[in-house]
Amino acid sequence: MQARLSAKTLACRRGDRVLFRGLDLYVESGTALHITGANGVGKTSLLRILAGLLTPFAGEVSHDGDIGLLDERPALDPELPLAKALQFWAALDGAQDLREIAQRLNLIDLINVPVRYLSTGQRKRAALARLLGQQAPIWLLDEPLSGLDEASRGLVEQLTKEHVAGGGLCVIASLQPLAIEGLQRLALEEFAQ
Repeated sequence: MQARLSAKTLACRRGDRVLFRGLDLYVESGTALHITGANGVGKTSLLRILAGLLTPFAGEVSHDGDIGLLDERPALDPELPLAKALQFWAALDGAQDLREIAQRLNLIDLINVPVRYLSTGQRKRAALARLLGQQAPIWLLDEPLSGLDEASRGLVEQLTKEHVAGGGLCVIASLQPLAIEGLQRLALEEFAQ
């Protein structure tokens, strides 16, 4: 199945403030889109709308394919050792080889460490492991490079390239530049009210 994500005349209001209005986007398999904009312009809200976690003030969103969201909440039980926290999701998602994923993300030495003791960068890599195990064709990444060292930032970019090359699609909200060939850009300020 070809993955697809689209939004028509999307608007977002938080409290009494309209963050953006009239936003259209269309992303299909093999495409990565970088959402740019200053803090507070609505990048995270846009991703939450696209994920179906926040109701838009106006407009509509449609998609073909499962959605995986990576944001500041890793969705991993902080009391469990990392391996058990990831195994919980693997059982739901049908993930095949958690060990290979953990190895790819340099998490093998941390599998017995409770999630609450992981550093910011380690938690981000653990959340990426969860995303990879989910096997969703649509990735929504909110500030995926924040809190990561240079090697881990390169790994995120590589994983994104591989996901897109394999027929997935990716929407990335980030203040940081991304080294991904063919990356499309959408400046959220252009839709600010």
